[in-house]
Amino acid sequence: MDRSTVGKAGEDLACEYLVKNKYKILKRNWREKWDEIDIIARAKDGMLIFVEVKTFKAGGLADGGGLSSEDNMTPAKLKKLKRACEACAAKNPEFVAENLGWRIDLLAIEIGGAEPKIRHYENL
Repeated sequence: MDRSTVGKAGEDLACEYLVKNKYKILKRNWREKWDEIDIIARAKDGMLIFVEVKTFKAGGLADGGGLSSEDNMTPAKLKKLKRACEACAAKNPEFVAENLGWRIDLLAIEIGGAEPKIRHYENL
């Protein structure tokens, strides 16, 4: 599996996980110039959620190097993601419930084993 295939598989699993947990998917792969947001969703309480998906393949770097999917969420990437979320919220005010605002979540996914492992971190 090449990197883009692993990433797409992770995003598909992330969407399945979110729907199963009562999130509504609003948009996938939102892009604006150099910014990208993997998934834009609405939580069951109505809050807008920007979801970053980080996927590693089991048996790859994550297993041998002591790294995890979460390790790929660097401070620089988080800063860039926050900028993208601010831009998206400003351009799509209909997405944001005024009294709830929005947050950024991380879904760390490891695939390739018997079952995918998904860890959900809320409000980065």
